Amino acid sequence: MKLKNKITLSALMFLFTILGYAQQDPQYTDYMFNTMIVNPAYAGSRGHLSLLGLYRSQWVGLDGAPKTQSLSVDSPVGRNVGLGLSIVNDELGPSDQFNFNANFSYTINFYDNKRLSFGVNAGGKLLNIDWSKGNFQENENIFQENIVNEFLPTIGAGVYFHSEKSYVGLSVPNFLTNQYYDGVQNAVDTEKLHFYLIGGYVFDLSSTVKFKPAFLGKFVTGAPVIVDLSANFMFHEAFRLGVAYRWNDSVSGLVGMQVSPRLMIGYAYDYTTTPLQDFNTGTHEIMLRFELVSKDKQLKSPRFF
Repeated sequence: MKLKNKITLSALMFLFTILGYAQQDPQYTDYMFNTMIVNPAYAGSRGHLSLLGLYRSQWVGLDGAPKTQSLSVDSPVGRNVGLGLSIVNDELGPSDQFNFNANFSYTINFYDNKRLSFGVNAGGKLLNIDWSKGNFQENENIFQENIVNEFLPTIGAGVYFHSEKSYVGLSVPNFLTNQYYDGVQNAVDTEKLHFYLIGGYVFDLSSTVKFKPAFLGKFVTGAPVIVDLSANFMFHEAFRLGVAYRWNDSVSGLVGMQVSPRLMIGYAYDYTTTPLQDFNTGTHEIMLRFELVSKDKQLKSPRFF
């Protein structure tokens, strides 16, 4: 790579990230299980206490590549009310962004087990940048302030319509257009609104095979639309196998296992389809979901979402 006498590739990646800071939040391949991270109306929708942890290592082999850890817990509380907490730590080059949100949902019940949930979330983002990590050009203004620490509040909302076999949701995780200093542009920039549209449907192909296509659309003003498409099969209500495609970004393979009625594990691998494929060996994502389900309230069959 011909980056000698300039900045390292990790620094170059981070500069592009700063330029696109208002464009995209962290992304996930197992988004169909990590819904509350982007839509607070999902809180409590499973009908019992659910805890989900996810670790994502993107573009393995590339210095300064993104690493994301997320943890979410939610449960129904009282009649038609759901509460949840979501935490996300996103690392990229010299930056570390810690997001936390409290989530509240209220559900209206319709016929045939159809439900419409409304949700709100509130929290904040802690952004830390340490320019002493890595090799950067000292004469650039963006590197003059060695340590940057910022707190940005977040307030969002969402709506989620779901049944036993289908769901569709629309959300804006943060309505606050916080202003922050953009060192690349040497100006004050404004964070853009993120809109998320998510949906899926479960088909019974046989008594032992279920098929679920799903999608996630991410829309941001001034940025390209990002669409995730996935197709998962579940066999004997225990083993899951699927493929996914992120528009102009990557193709993925997904696998999961319902180890017990309370524990599910999942793994996803992304193969990069952009020019970055020459500099990395792919992306790995590991997921664990634990559900506190009593024997008398166990689901008749594991859910895809």
